[in-house]
Amino acid sequence: MNIRIQAVVRSATLTLILANLLFATTATYAADPALHSLHFKPWINGDSADEPQMQVQRYDDDTYVIRQSIRTNFEGPFLYLLFGRDRAFLIDTGAGGLKVRPTIDRVVADWATRHHRAFIPLVVAHSHSHGDHHQGDAEFQDRPNTTVVGLYPKNVADFFKIADWPNQIVPYDLGGRLLDIIPTPGHQSAHVMIFDRNTRLLFSGDSLGPYRLYIWMNEVKTYRDSIDRVAAFTKEKHVSLILGAHIEMTTKPGELIPNEASSHPDEHILEISYSNLPELQAALHAMGDNLVQQAHRDFVIFPLPAREQQPFAPPVTPAPTSP
Repeated sequence: MNIRIQAVVRSATLTLILANLLFATTATYAADPALHSLHFKPWINGDSADEPQMQVQRYDDDTYVIRQSIRTNFEGPFLYLLFGRDRAFLIDTGAGGLKVRPTIDRVVADWATRHHRAFIPLVVAHSHSHGDHHQGDAEFQDRPNTTVVGLYPKNVADFFKIADWPNQIVPYDLGGRLLDIIPTPGHQSAHVMIFDRNTRLLFSGDSLGPYRLYIWMNEVKTYRDSIDRVAAFTKEKHVSLILGAHIEMTTKPGELIPNEASSHPDEHILEISYSNLPELQAALHAMGDNLVQQAHRDFVIFPLPAREQQPFAPPVTPAPTSP
């Protein structure tokens, strides 16, 4: 065999080997849900006695994801800190059992230093008003240059200038970074999802993610309407990832971690693909008003008995009467 023929054979053999390797890698990627993301390092999951109370990971220079240790509260919620030119924006303040503000202050100070700023105003908002998402609010009430958004739907609507709650979706400008505030009651009356136009991330709170999607039976239509609203708005937005507020599933498709577990070995990743939104939407419409528990690869529909929901506006404190 002459040198030219040998070279052609070697080239063809190498091409075949590379093609086989690519096929094997692609097949493994598709089959193993644990491999469908490389966006974050492993999160603290309660397995280590010396893990920090909070873990910060940077998605990009202006976007930070923060997890509260399960060792401080079994909810292990995620918080999100977003920076624009004019203000920083914190989504949620944790489930209690620790001090949240020192970590937030450190990240804000580091960002300001890198951008040669003395300070940047901070807005503290919430995905919704369940207790495991606002326990750190009091730490920020007296923080300089800080606004804490209230917990009732009216507080949220007033702050973001939503005139028609929950039907109106409004932009909120951090300064060169527009967020779309999408009212999504159903899981909780003041719930919102937030779409970031810069990163195309969809912050989904407790309404969609690798956890139990709690839906009270008297709120099924409200929840379904909210998912329809988000799906319609984001359909052409090319959402990059959905980032929720918890992880309650393992890497095995559809498998839940025991409720209130003190550690999460073999934990599902945080981020899920956009395809889960139309998947949830279709499942809700297929079941109608008679929801049953239903496991999907990256979320579990989890209906609960009807219960009274938070009113639209906070109770009015009566004016003191004169003696």
